[in-house]
Amino acid sequence: MIKSHETKKYLVNSKLKSISMKNKVVAILGLAAFVFIGIAASKPSGNNERNLKVLPKDISNADLDSVMDGYSKALNVGCDFCHAENKAKTDIDYASDDKPEKEITRMMMKLTAAINKDYFDYTIVYKAGETMAVSCYTCHDGFPRPDLKHQKKD
Repeated sequence: MIKSHETKKYLVNSKLKSISMKNKVVAILGLAAFVFIGIAASKPSGNNERNLKVLPKDISNADLDSVMDGYSKALNVGCDFCHAENKAKTDIDYASDDKPEKEITRMMMKLTAAINKDYFDYTIVYKAGETMAVSCYTCHDGFPRPDLKHQKKD
């Protein structure tokens, strides 16, 4: 009887150790998955490098997206109109200066800011939803080049 009691005690302890070990493994795997998902969620995919020469360096992502969306709508173009593809041609390289349209846009941003400041006493702050006296749309009216405005829109 002593042997069987000791055997039962040994088996119970073995099962408890086994369950305890499984719980530790599950907890460690769960924690690792949580950390991995957290890292993946906090780092946006693709190139997040910035190359801001006219816009403020500390502009928020929301305000930057709002400004870019405004340009896209004013000229009726996509991001790839000003931004070049990355070397692998799988995504857009927003920091690249390979396309001349990007530098033209910078010049036009400076021109628009100067017109608003000099003639309307308005300083552009580049905030989401900001309304300007003169904007890209003032001249472009939904065309990539203002000189094409006389052509009918599709």
